[in-house]
Amino acid sequence: MGEYENIKRGEKGAWVSIIAYLVLAAVKLIVAAIGNSEALRADGLNNTTDVIASIAVLIGLKISRKPPDEDHHYGHFRAETIASLVAAFIMVTVGIEVIIGTIEGIIQGQTSEPSMLTGWTAILAALFMFGVYRYNLNLSAQVKSQALYAAAQDNRSDALVSIGAAAGIFGAQLGVYWLDPLAGLIVGLIICKTAWDIFREASHTLSDGFNKVEVNDIRHVIASHPSVLTVDDVKARLQGNQIFVDATINIDPNLTIQEGHDITDEVEDLLKQEMKIYYAHIHIEPYEEQ
Repeated sequence: MGEYENIKRGEKGAWVSIIAYLVLAAVKLIVAAIGNSEALRADGLNNTTDVIASIAVLIGLKISRKPPDEDHHYGHFRAETIASLVAAFIMVTVGIEVIIGTIEGIIQGQTSEPSMLTGWTAILAALFMFGVYRYNLNLSAQVKSQALYAAAQDNRSDALVSIGAAAGIFGAQLGVYWLDPLAGLIVGLIICKTAWDIFREASHTLSDGFNKVEVNDIRHVIASHPSVLTVDDVKARLQGNQIFVDATINIDPNLTIQEGHDITDEVEDLLKQEMKIYYAHIHIEPYEEQ
């Protein structure tokens, strides 16, 4: 089915993130040690957690591709959302570690002048990560992957983190030495904020939360069928990157069972064509004048 092929395509984005983070984490940590920059060190530690988070996303996507079985009748799509949740927990753990470590350094008065090499490293890393962000954002839109979208937002945060680290480093070059550890503190806060956003979205999905605007769009598509007289109820939930819909429609009570069945098939086909919704359960009721 098309949705399984889309998930497989989404795995490419996870691999791009893993490779990018491995390279950047190694480069940043080495240059930070040589150039004596707390901000770049924090940025490098952030990238090491991103490797783990991206691996979690990759595993979630691979599990999501498993077809339904005897104890997963709706498939394994939610493994993708669980992967986003795991990524959020990993990110917040390192974010807190970076914040605590930086605050301890500030309290103890551990301030020094980082080298220019660390600043330029942060700038180049930001540009590189912004390119990865654009790639994963476009791919997540094409395959409708929540986990890959979360990974893309993480990519963007990492680009911003590197810019913040560079600002702190260049500020320290001007003699404002406390800017470098301050940038490290801000990096930690950004990591935690990104983790919270991913956690909130994933938990909302796992608790069957769904966007009201999209529900109205689904209702309008169903109502556009000429044989649907009214739409009584529409419910929707997300299973990974797939939308599951339950709807009750009213039709002419004089139609035969076969004609009613044909209408439900046509409504389901309409949802596939208009909104790429492959899982819909349409219940019919006889229309009654109010």
